[in-house]
Amino acid sequence: MNRTLKFALSSIAFGAVALGLVAQEPPLKVATVDMGKLLEGHYKTEEQMNKLRADEQKAQEQLEQMVKERNQLVDQYKETQDQSKNTLLTPDARSKADADGQKLMEEIQKRQADLQNFSTTTQRSLQQRLGNFRSLLLDEISKKVAEIAKRRGATMVVDTSGPSALGIASVVYADPAFDITTEVLTEINKDKPATPPAAAPAPAAAAPAPAATAPAATDNPTVTVPGIAPKP
Repeated sequence: MNRTLKFALSSIAFGAVALGLVAQEPPLKVATVDMGKLLEGHYKTEEQMNKLRADEQKAQEQLEQMVKERNQLVDQYKETQDQSKNTLLTPDARSKADADGQKLMEEIQKRQADLQNFSTTTQRSLQQRLGNFRSLLLDEISKKVAEIAKRRGATMVVDTSGPSALGIASVVYADPAFDITTEVLTEINKDKPATPPAAAPAPAAAAPAPAATAPAATDNPTVTVPGIAPKP
């Protein structure tokens, strides 16, 4: 057998093997899922958001108390300033008032720094808790998505929830028949604890008298965490 014939036969054999390998690959079957909808609709998300809102409210109340105590010091400082300028008082009394005012100002500045530090630290802590929770829950949801996708014979799952780097939908079109979001949502919420019956509403109380309006303060920090919507 000459060299040309041997090469031709080898090429045919190699091609047959390659075709056989291609034929053995499973056909591509794509499923789509909205991970954002699954994260939002998971019963654990509502539970965690309620906990974070409660802690956020407690922190805000604590912050407001700190602001109140600082404002009391500010009022005391103003009194000492008035006394230090009151010509009806003796020079010694005015000097003592001025010294007391300096001490109060130092304390006020310290309280203001404590306020800002408490606000910043609390927000960072709540944001970190929210981020850790979402990361763990998305991992849990992803495993359930993969389980259901394999059950349906899918070879690939595409997330349709987020935009691409161009700011447009990452999936331009997908047949709804391939979407498994509802199926996964039902599966991940099947173990949701039973909701206790709501307590009967208390009788409406008389409207309280309007409280005195405190002066606006632009330097009062607040505790707000992006990603935690207020509970309606």
